[in-house]
Amino acid sequence: MATDALRIDTLEAYYGDSHVLHGVSFALRAGEVLALLGRNGAGKTTCISSIMGLLPPRSGGIALFGKAIAGLPPEAISHAGVGLVPQGRRVFPSLSVLENLTVARQRAATTDRPWTLERIFELFPPMSARRSQLAGTLSGGEQQMLAIGRALMGNPRVLLLDEPSEGLAPLIVAEVGRTIARLKAEGQSIILVEQNSQLAFSLADHVVILNTGRVTFDGRVSEVVGNEALIAQNLGVIGTHHAA
Repeated sequence: MATDALRIDTLEAYYGDSHVLHGVSFALRAGEVLALLGRNGAGKTTCISSIMGLLPPRSGGIALFGKAIAGLPPEAISHAGVGLVPQGRRVFPSLSVLENLTVARQRAATTDRPWTLERIFELFPPMSARRSQLAGTLSGGEQQMLAIGRALMGNPRVLLLDEPSEGLAPLIVAEVGRTIARLKAEGQSIILVEQNSQLAFSLADHVVILNTGRVTFDGRVSEVVGNEALIAQNLGVIGTHHAA
């Protein structure tokens, strides 16, 4: 039986008095990509924030390879082996590419094959040529590469990607897709939040769909692709374009 890299059990989360997640449960198997989908406001980013400790859940469990992490501070969750590529990239604009990467380096690797600067530059050759350039002067696509590289420098056992294709040109989206596919081929466990359902379906093994903070579908990607009724009901018309 496949190991669960990350398991979410009956998660309840609030923003102030606003109840956002209602008993959310799902599991990411080790070495797989789980696409977390839903309309804007469905609770996807809230779920990512709860996993990362940025929004502690009101109740429910989160386990990383069987170890409880719900309610821990973000730094402890990061050190335990969860990496985040946040929506909007959020690189440090006044630091160089090299500084952005080295500031995220974790001493204790949680993986068998640790990520190094050399491996990041091999994964993203443009970053090597721009290692001294300020991150704020990079293009959107380059910033996304840097954000992924920065998260990998923490040697995550589970990588959370929140809308990695948002606002990027189609050629760059394809490049991001190839990067995620390569990480998956290396055995990286990934949760992918993505409005571009075609990209998500091409990469995912498993799909979880949220609708108003509740899980409305949880199954293999083969069960979703071609199910127009399910897609229309839960995702609306979401394809290669981005919802506002």
